[in-house]
Amino acid sequence: MAHDDTALGDGLALARGLEDAVNRVVVGQARAVHLLIVAVFARGHVLLQGDVGVGKTTLLRAMARGLGGGFGRIEGSVDLMPNDLLYHAYIDTDGRPAIEPGPLTRGGESLAIFFFNEINRARPQVHALLLRAMAERSVSAFNQELALPLLQVFADRNRVEREETFEIASAARDRFMMEITIDAPTDPEQRRALVFDPRFHDTDALVHEVPEGIAPVAKLPALSQAIQRGVHASPTLQDYALQLWQASAEPARFGVQISGVDSAHLMLAGASPRGMSLMLRAARVAAWLSGRAHVTPEDIRAVFAETIAHRLCLQPVHELRRAEISPLLIGELLARVAAP
Repeated sequence: MAHDDTALGDGLALARGLEDAVNRVVVGQARAVHLLIVAVFARGHVLLQGDVGVGKTTLLRAMARGLGGGFGRIEGSVDLMPNDLLYHAYIDTDGRPAIEPGPLTRGGESLAIFFFNEINRARPQVHALLLRAMAERSVSAFNQELALPLLQVFADRNRVEREETFEIASAARDRFMMEITIDAPTDPEQRRALVFDPRFHDTDALVHEVPEGIAPVAKLPALSQAIQRGVHASPTLQDYALQLWQASAEPARFGVQISGVDSAHLMLAGASPRGMSLMLRAARVAAWLSGRAHVTPEDIRAVFAETIAHRLCLQPVHELRRAEISPLLIGELLARVAAP
């Protein structure tokens, strides 16, 4: 336990240093950065929501540099095949067929962050390969099993265009610890800086302002386990989490009210056991980042929307209004379930 306490103390300084460094190069995204830090130290995969050009790639590149690990990226497209993630086949200068590693295998065991841009443009077969890599942190390629022990996947969905897109199945969404929204900043001075300050126009130089390896990624698996062992959830806190879980499946029973919606016929399925487990995992990290060795209701509330909303399955008649209903539902669940 003494070793864990030392690791937690040392790791906290690294996590806060990484968060500060990323916030210095990514403007107006303090909450998103904090949630990404939670996900990174909880070893969870993340869905990203946001319009084009709001800085998602810059944010992830900055995070990867701060971790000192490899960064991989692929663009979703309707003709993308599963093997395109694993290898690239081409004709070399001698006219002979040749194969090189793909974006998911090129970095080897040092790959820390893999960004799948517009994942809903890729076919379900591609999703299936990615999900296997996420779950097992390994892939089969080149007639061998390649370990990806440090891998964390970040996937962005195109939420504007509907043509040639494939919605991610609910079972696939459930594999992601969080869904985090990244919007353009609203502060006038921040918007002015993004448009007129040349510092923000050179992405490569901007990313290199983050000290490389400020929070070494090789330390994360052991540190993450130490956080989960060292940050405790009391029986009362556990009861609160279980009540939220029940309310996610039976909102009417808890008095949830949403204008124009019959809450008794709203849900197809509530949060999954895996979802609640990942929510508590994130809450423990949130508590640790606040300097506590125990989880409070505030820690759960701080991560609840991002860890649970994308898992909830609404009845088909309400699914097209998910973007409108989901935040109202999450707000009502947190308001109706009494916190200890």
